[in-house]
Amino acid sequence: MSLIHPTALIDPAAQLDSSVKVGAYTVIGPDVRIAAGSTIGPHCVIEGHTTIGRDNTIFQFNSIGAAPQDMKYAGEPTRLVIGDRNTIREYCTFNTGTVQDKGVTQLGDDNWIMAYVHLAHDVLLGHHNVLANGVTLAGHVEIGDWVTVGGLTGMLQRMRVGSHAMIGFQAHVAQDVPPFMTADGNPLTARAVNVVGLRRRDFSAERIALIKQMHKLLYRSSLTLEQAVAAIADLKSQQTEVADIELMLNFLAAASRGIVR
Repeated sequence: MSLIHPTALIDPAAQLDSSVKVGAYTVIGPDVRIAAGSTIGPHCVIEGHTTIGRDNTIFQFNSIGAAPQDMKYAGEPTRLVIGDRNTIREYCTFNTGTVQDKGVTQLGDDNWIMAYVHLAHDVLLGHHNVLANGVTLAGHVEIGDWVTVGGLTGMLQRMRVGSHAMIGFQAHVAQDVPPFMTADGNPLTARAVNVVGLRRRDFSAERIALIKQMHKLLYRSSLTLEQAVAAIADLKSQQTEVADIELMLNFLAAASRGIVR
């Protein structure tokens, strides 16, 4: 039995592994590449210069790889790259990049993307993230790894969310959210360390205690951001494992638009 429904329209130039399943009435354009084990549901449109990795599950009614919603876009061959083992639920819209940035919208591996999620042009989404229903990421947004974003949350252009952070329901993200933190509301407010998420990922009590120290320096010590960064850097001399400190410092160093405080 063929894995491709007879009503699907697949351009002869598209490159699909023989194990890819395609549902009824789906349309796949000439510049699309889909690797082994991926499943495309019915009534999807996959177009543009789009590469989809292995073992992805894309449900029905998705628009993947359409041109960016950017009035400067002039038909340049920008790309959308989707990694491996992602779940993409119904009615999502993922656009290709723009030449004003790196020219690519990129989704990593093992992400759980719920219904009605929009990834605008040049979004960079890491690995193991959960985006709940109705999340909207504007152009150039960057999200790290192991981030959870609550439903109906919107992020302004060029916002950044650090790894292991959690954004609450219906938040308005207009400033960067540092790694390990929870934030919600409109205006956005930093609440605490994402302790539940860290424990689920088997962070030790010692690692969580160190992250709480960084949170205290950023949010509970009446320090300026510059002073807090210096104090966090000083923590390295007291630790044998500094990866979490480096993650925080690297994020803060690139926070050109400020962080939620």
